[in-house]
Amino acid sequence: MKPPMLPLSLFLKAVPNTLHSEVLGHLFNHLLKGQWMAEQLEELQGKRVCIAITDTGTRLRFRIQDRRFRRQPGPDINENWDVRISGNLADFWLLATRAEDPDTLFFGRRLAIEGETETGLYIKNMLDALDFDWDAHLQAVLGPRLAPRLQRLLQTTGIDRRIRRLTGQPQI
Repeated sequence: MKPPMLPLSLFLKAVPNTLHSEVLGHLFNHLLKGQWMAEQLEELQGKRVCIAITDTGTRLRFRIQDRRFRRQPGPDINENWDVRISGNLADFWLLATRAEDPDTLFFGRRLAIEGETETGLYIKNMLDALDFDWDAHLQAVLGPRLAPRLQRLLQTTGIDRRIRRLTGQPQI
């Protein structure tokens, strides 16, 4: 495991799965504001998704409801999902930061999808097409008055270029 993963790995091992699912569900829902992907979640209505991080023993369980991620309550058993994506923390990190193409991770069997084939393929294709739109997100979160001001501030300071570089978006 690469050194930057160690603190995150220790955190995931020390904190209960239900807390991870709750916090990450809120984070995912916040990040979905203003994104096309939120509308795509309609196709997953009622589906139960498990993200299993194998090297930390972490199981994040969600139910997709009303275009939102909701923590899936209940016992932490393997059969309590429609689709499970599993892999090690470093590969999930590569997926989340867009440092590695999702197809490479899935077809190279570094991340695995099991369960309902159609739902798993739909999720994989959503991840593959993911292109986070920071401007749309700021508009959705801050509104039409504050978002342009913050966008100008980010441009003036150069932070927008750093964000785009970190997220793999093209420089403007």
